[in-house]
Amino acid sequence: MSLSTRSLPQRLLRAACIVALSPLIAVAQQAPAVAKPATELFLLVPEPRAMRTELSIVPEGSKETVLSPAREIAERPGLATYSKEAFERLGVGVDKFAERAKAAADRLLSTLQVEWIKGADGKVAYAVFRGDRPIMASLLVAPSLPKVFSQAFGKEIWLVLPDRHSLYVFPAKAEALVEFTGDLRERYENEPYAASCEVFEANAETGKLRVVASYRE
Repeated sequence: MSLSTRSLPQRLLRAACIVALSPLIAVAQQAPAVAKPATELFLLVPEPRAMRTELSIVPEGSKETVLSPAREIAERPGLATYSKEAFERLGVGVDKFAERAKAAADRLLSTLQVEWIKGADGKVAYAVFRGDRPIMASLLVAPSLPKVFSQAFGKEIWLVLPDRHSLYVFPAKAEALVEFTGDLRERYENEPYAASCEVFEANAETGKLRVVASYRE
């Protein structure tokens, strides 16, 4: 004979619900919390040359971009460049900061997933790192970056970073990039926190990073 829950006293019904939920509560309590990634204090953020400060570094061959010392913050936009006073409190010079920023970029690179994009011919056309954290463009200075893509694209790669949330990796040839220039230009010009309108070349053998073109021209 079946028994409808309507015939149970409210006290018994509540007790039955608590018993039924107890295993679920126990599992929820035992489940490990998802750890937030550590806040990065040593980043070189690419930004338009108009944002240059006395702490900024000008990349080789660049006319439009600087690399500014920055750190992650909890508030929007998630990243803040260092003031002169805040930088002095770190107790390091710009060169030492750049070394630590490159090491941080290498470490971040090893934890992130890259998205491979295929062309109409079915072959990989380019790759892209993108995400909510505004640290993607800062991967530009990772020394291991060209080595990661050397098998797919050769010893030289081209890097494009219209905003802080993305880094595009192309083979070092103009035809691989030309069809995307309009979209990249629009993203750069409409982005409140733009990164760079220039094309960077990174060499896996020499480790050299330099600007070779601009997609606004």
